[in-house]
Amino acid sequence: MDRSDYRRLLLNIQIAVNAILENKIRAFLTSMGIIFGVASVITMLAIGKGAETTLLEQMKLLGANNIIIAPNVEQEEGKVSEDIVSDSNKQHYSPGLTLSDAESIGKTIPYVEFTSPEIILETTIIYSGKKRSGKLIGIDNNFWKTKSNPISMGKIFSDNHLDNSAPVCVIGNGIRTRFFAGESPLGKKIKCGKLWLTIIGVLEQQDITSENIKSLGIRDYNMDVYTPVKTVLIRYKNRGMVTLQDIQELNRMDMFDEGAEEETVEKDFNYHQIDRIVVKVNDNRYMSHISEIIKRMLERRHYNVIDYEISIPEQLIQQEQRTKRIFNIVLGAIASISLIVGGIGVMNIMLASVMDRFKEIGIRQSIGATRKDVTLQFMSEAITITLTGGVIGIFLGYVFTLGIEKSTGITGVISLNSVLLSFLVSVSVGLIFGIYPAKKAAKQDPVVLLRHD
Repeated sequence: MDRSDYRRLLLNIQIAVNAILENKIRAFLTSMGIIFGVASVITMLAIGKGAETTLLEQMKLLGANNIIIAPNVEQEEGKVSEDIVSDSNKQHYSPGLTLSDAESIGKTIPYVEFTSPEIILETTIIYSGKKRSGKLIGIDNNFWKTKSNPISMGKIFSDNHLDNSAPVCVIGNGIRTRFFAGESPLGKKIKCGKLWLTIIGVLEQQDITSENIKSLGIRDYNMDVYTPVKTVLIRYKNRGMVTLQDIQELNRMDMFDEGAEEETVEKDFNYHQIDRIVVKVNDNRYMSHISEIIKRMLERRHYNVIDYEISIPEQLIQQEQRTKRIFNIVLGAIASISLIVGGIGVMNIMLASVMDRFKEIGIRQSIGATRKDVTLQFMSEAITITLTGGVIGIFLGYVFTLGIEKSTGITGVISLNSVLLSFLVSVSVGLIFGIYPAKKAAKQDPVVLLRHD
């Protein structure tokens, strides 16, 4: 393309822009369909991207390739096989989830990298005249493997701490900011329940939203105090051991008549030694199979009493992700319909514009304009209208996304790809729906056009 061709192209574009400026209201109304179509697409893509980001954050919080085993406090008995029932037909009861269960799963099942048991106790945290309720979490060092960069200050538990049930703890970052503002907590003692624990480390700040805490059923790790699991069992409470207090409590339960009050007492009785087991699997291809093996193992160890729940968070989140992806595709398709309608509107207005400007076209052709020049003129008008509508639509989509975030709390993420896609769609709509009017204008006989009123 030589210099004269460039001049011709620029002249045609200039004529198209001048025609649009002379009919601003018509051009704006023509672009309305494009504006709202692009805004809808931008908004839907932003909501979809936000949902994907939220799911990835949830996956990170729950941990990849994890199987979660949680107890059911209320015991439900199943059928007992003949080899389990003794000659005297004594009824067997489940011992509940125990450390032994966690150890057996880690030692006997292939592709299990480690197991992380947890004991969760509601407690009161006290330091220097400040008090608040919180959770004391009994763990072993496998717990730290489920998190990246877990410790921001100090260190994790040593083997000596774990073996000797030492009165030490690692605190969440939220506990540090509330109790130790402006000072280092390392080496200081904090009272959890009835005991004073020496702080040896501080957990890295965990980015957990209230929405994730509610939807995933997880704790706010920033507000927890962590201590060795044996410290909890020996120095606090071992629910796996029957004590005089437990016997007295069961005797009190027997004194209740059958009814709602008895059911309440029974539900409050928790005989599980631990509150959660996280099973880390090496290969996610075997997640379902390992989950089934764990189920059968626990059935044998718990005498066919199903007093536990096994869940695979990764699979649940992936299923949710697939559902949301389908939903976003449907919404995107619906939003795209408005773009098609907008494109049809552009074509109709351009056809009307051709009819109104027959004489102008004839004059241009009579003084030397070629059919190619006329085609470029009307194509330029269509593309300019749709491209301008696309820019306005991108801005409006940003406003819509912010409005949805503020009103519903749904996160929206506008990516560069969605913006580029909107520009591409705008130009494509102008090209596709502007070709026919432009061709129609170029094919007119200039002699007939000059005679047109």
